[in-house]
Amino acid sequence: MKQLRLEDPLLVTSGNSSTTRWLRALCFFLALTAITFAGLTLSGYLEFGIVRGGGNYGNEGLSFGNEEVVKSDKAVVAADDARCSETGVSVLGQGGHAVDAAVATALCLGVVNAMASGIGGGGFMVVRSSATSRTEAINMRETAPLASSQTMYDNNPETKYKGALSMGVPGELAGLYEAWSRHGRLPWKTLFQPAIKLARDGFVIAPYLGNYIADYSDSIMRDPGLRQVYAPGGKLLKAGEKCYNVELGHSLEAIGELGPKAFYDGSIGERFVQDVRKAGGILTMEDLRSYRVDVTEAVSVNAMGYTILGMPSPSSGTLGISLVLNILESYGSTYAAMGSLGLHRLIEALKHMFAVRMDLGDPNFVNITKTVADMLSPAFAKRIQQRIFDNTTFPSEYYLHRWSQLRDHGTSHFCIVDADRNAVSLTTTVNYPFGAKVLSPSTGIVLNNEMDDFSTPAEVSPDQLPPAPANFIEPKKRPLSSMTPVVVLRDNQLVGVIGGSGGLYIIPAILQVFLNHFALGMEPLSAVQGPRVYHKLIPNVVLYEDWTCLDGEHIEVVPEVRRFLEERGHELEAKSGGAISQLIVQDLRNAIPMDRENGKGTSDQVLCGILTGVSDPRKDGKPAAMR
Repeated sequence: MKQLRLEDPLLVTSGNSSTTRWLRALCFFLALTAITFAGLTLSGYLEFGIVRGGGNYGNEGLSFGNEEVVKSDKAVVAADDARCSETGVSVLGQGGHAVDAAVATALCLGVVNAMASGIGGGGFMVVRSSATSRTEAINMRETAPLASSQTMYDNNPETKYKGALSMGVPGELAGLYEAWSRHGRLPWKTLFQPAIKLARDGFVIAPYLGNYIADYSDSIMRDPGLRQVYAPGGKLLKAGEKCYNVELGHSLEAIGELGPKAFYDGSIGERFVQDVRKAGGILTMEDLRSYRVDVTEAVSVNAMGYTILGMPSPSSGTLGISLVLNILESYGSTYAAMGSLGLHRLIEALKHMFAVRMDLGDPNFVNITKTVADMLSPAFAKRIQQRIFDNTTFPSEYYLHRWSQLRDHGTSHFCIVDADRNAVSLTTTVNYPFGAKVLSPSTGIVLNNEMDDFSTPAEVSPDQLPPAPANFIEPKKRPLSSMTPVVVLRDNQLVGVIGGSGGLYIIPAILQVFLNHFALGMEPLSAVQGPRVYHKLIPNVVLYEDWTCLDGEHIEVVPEVRRFLEERGHELEAKSGGAISQLIVQDLRNAIPMDRENGKGTSDQVLCGILTGVSDPRKDGKPAAMR
């Protein structure tokens, strides 16, 4: 077993020791890159115009490499499953837009990792167009059914997160179609073929999914739909075995042929509604027919010399990033986030942010203008920074929390940059693993349990705080979320795409990856791979990573850092697991202007540099690139 005892990437100190570590890391990285490239070439993995990051499984028993990083001057897809990264790159190789690749990649993930995402769920999508220099925020988050109410779970609180009653109206298909209608180049039907083949012909269960099948075996065996897919013949499938979801293949084929209307106002939707209602849900065809995607301009955050573009509320991710980065920037020093002290400051800033964000909600239903303005305001951040002390932490009530914390789960994330430097950052989810623990037998679709992300007046939470009124249930309302898909610019040029999965842990993870690479200059793989800390505000405990990943690498925050935090009063607890982050960065050194001869519909001012894609080793995903 390999052991990766990295000093926390935020824990960089100034002086010669830092320079020495950096030079050693650089030499190691260059050597590793050379060895990796030679190995890939000799092994025949550079083929069909695709550079594979690899994976130790495949549909026909193939064994690829095991690298979490790829490079290309053309295009990159970084997903949390190697097959779906390759699917996205194959679409780009056919001349597709980044959005075309996003549709195919999302559908692929919904087959091979249906425990985390799928067309029975929803998400957020950020699309950066190089032709217009505009960035769209596409909100395909699930909505509360028309028959929902604030008291619907009072008699049985468990049904808020388990069973068909916990399902929100799915939005993923509608969102993908909206994005494709605006940007797509390839036929809609074409983008469905890889996922259809995987569902019908079968796919090999990767270790990550295999672990979840084992962990949720009781739920799988209790539900007829989940059982027919993941325990055929009454025997639970394991990693390395083939899984089939033929009914999902049929559903995808119909939607590919007829468009999303087949689901939202057609036979697939009708069968889905029947299954949901039979299982105790309240979904109707009117719910599906009335679902609408929200498309707005992305929220823009200027911090540390970069522009970060992401989702508005009900995502709290981009606004949360804004508040934390503004707090750190208010120290007035580029070293504010460095070293053990920088980590202490980050933890304190996170706690203040989590307290503030619970005043957010769906802006179509609640007035959150002041909260949004505060979270974007450097002056507000400075006032919070003055309440952070370098020598101590405080009890939870010091952070002026008012409401119970959102505790969302799961998700899947991928990043895409195409040859024209269009970019997509997409996070999609069914919430808990296997969502509501119900799979529609007639359609093969896993039901989300997104209603659990709402607050309810009678709810008793683990932190013993009152529920957040801004996040109460109303028909057609979208619940608050921690999902944080973002695109990063510098001087109006694309330099990064980041996002992650892991519910409440997403925002801390994305912040640490951003700081590691863009503020502290770490290589992309190290920026993602480095050990992280997390906080929930309540309980007032710092969770630090100390665990062995699926590839055998051990990730942990070193004891010296833990002692430093404990000396300041932090209570620490080891955590086996955390958020999963994907990252693409563009190195603009020696970049060349891309003209219209080289790119389809690309502005003359767009620069084309080297792209590096990273898939988090904490999961068994791998990136892929066009050569």
